[in-house]
This record gives sequence, structure tokens and C-alpha cells, in this order.
Amino acid sequence: MKTIFMGTPDFAVATLEALVQEGHEIAAVVTQPDKAVGRSKALKPSPVKARATELNIPVLQPEKAADPEFIEKIKSLSPEVIVVVAFGQILPPALLQIPPLGCVNVHASLLPLYRGAAPIQQAVINGDEYSGVTTMLMGEGLDTGDILMTEKVRLESKETGGSLFEKLSTVGADLLIRTLDGLEKGEIIPVPQDESKASYVRMLSKSSGLLTFEKSPRETECLIRGLNPWPGAYTFLAGKKLSLWDADIGGTESASSGVPGTVVTTGKDYFSVVCGDGILDIKEVQLEGKKRMKVSDFLNGTRLNPGDVLGR
Repeated sequence: MKTIFMGTPDFAVATLEALVQEGHEIAAVVTQPDKAVGRSKALKPSPVKARATELNIPVLQPEKAADPEFIEKIKSLSPEVIVVVAFGQILPPALLQIPPLGCVNVHASLLPLYRGAAPIQQAVINGDEYSGVTTMLMGEGLDTGDILMTEKVRLESKETGGSLFEKLSTVGADLLIRTLDGLEKGEIIPVPQDESKASYVRMLSKSSGLLTFEKSPRETECLIRGLNPWPGAYTFLAGKKLSLWDADIGGTESASSGVPGTVVTTGKDYFSVVCGDGILDIKEVQLEGKKRMKVSDFLNGTRLNPGDVLGR
């Protein structure tokens, strides 16, 4: 099938590779413009562009998907379908109307739940039992198109945003191939989303990871996992940023012995802090300027006493 692929981050690479492996004709890959990174401000291509270049596929990088010249270029390529995976721009109606089979989006949630920018992290943060991937026909709204296929994935007890990202990337690639096959054979009937069940998630930023320890141990533990590896959950210790990478839910004893963030006990391989109505056992950390380490190693080189308070 003659296809145009639109995507930008690592998550989209597996789907691009699957399309190539299955023999689809990729007329072009569309991705975001290169970004200046680091102090040198050197331009860095997106992961999708880097892989497309290795695969010798032509790459287009419009500043705006609504650019008339870009839309005319897509028309000239006469794609049967446009596949979109985390491209990063809203597609205009003129673009959506080009391919006869439509624009098929791979979205990393069980729509209509978690429309928006950070569905993978949100599933972990909310402590969901399941996440998954949805393929849908794109409309003019944000993730509002008719559902084509879905695939559920059970979250592990220590699932992180990063580990779920990897799982759903693979699941999404397989689901997209099955979706295109079904569309080509006329075997898939699009199903409108139930708007009464819709929810939206906002884009994460570095400040999203700042912990106050006012939420319950369960909520905070899920937040730490959901924000791992980016943007990462963090607090402060004696004025230095302290990133928290792993934690377990503790008991409720001594929870009233201090304000949220108060260190209650220090053990061999953990330290406990007051967290909401209970206790959170911190197992892995990273102090500003240091490497990530188990708390057993952290406590060997850092003085931490009961009564100390984490936070600004």
C-alpha cells in the first residue's frame, strides 16, 4: 500500500520499521524540523528522521503541516493512506482529505481515555491495571476520530513510564499493520468514540516531577514510576535536587510524626518519609551532581537523620 508516514519521537520508529518490513511503499516520511540542542546549538534530527535516512526514505520537514506548498506536495505523492504516530502537529482538513483510506493515527491509550500529549505516563501515574493502543481515523479534533482497532496491555506492579513506552511502541506497530490490512480488505467498521468517557492529559514538563509528599503513598509511588525516566520525580535535600527513582509503599505507623516529607526512619537499603496519610519507603535516588544509586549506597555517603524534611 502506498503510504506516507508522519511521526517524530522514538515511539514512532517501530511502526515505521514495521511498515517497511511488511512491504508497504513509503512514499515519504514527514517529521518535525531538526532541533538545536546543547550549548553548541547543533541541529539534531528526530529519531524518525534518523531511521528514515538509514532506510533511504525521502524525508519532509514542514514548519507547519498547514503550509499550502506542503499539502500540494503530499497530494502529488498520491498516498492511499497516511499513517500518523506522535507527529507533533495538528493536521489541517485539507491534509486529512487526501488519502482515500484516510489518515490512520496510532495513539498510546485505550481511547477515549487519555487523549492528549502524555497518555503513557498517565496510565502509570493513575495506577491503571491496563493501558493499550488504539488505531483511529483522524478527524479535526484532538484524538477524537472513530476507533478502528484496540489492543490492551496489562501493567506490571513496577511498570514505569519508560517500560510501558517500550511495550506500547511494539504493540502499536503490530496493531497498525493489522489495521491497514483490515482497511484494505474492507473488514473494519470504524466505531465513534464515547464522548461521555473522554479524558484529556496535559503535556508534561520538568516541573511536573516536583513532589510535595501530600498525596497518599500509593499515589506518590505511582507518580514516581510514571515519571521515570522523564521528567523524573524529585524533591530537595539541604537545598540540592534529589531525584527519586524507586519507592515502595510503607505502613501507616509514625505517619503523624511530622509534616509531609519528614524522614521517619533510615534502614539498610531504604529511608522512610511521611507521605499523605502513610509512609513511603525510598529505595533508589540521585542527588544533584551524583549518579543514580540504591539508597544503601546513598546513605553510605550522605548524612540523613530522622526528623530531616525533604523539600524546598
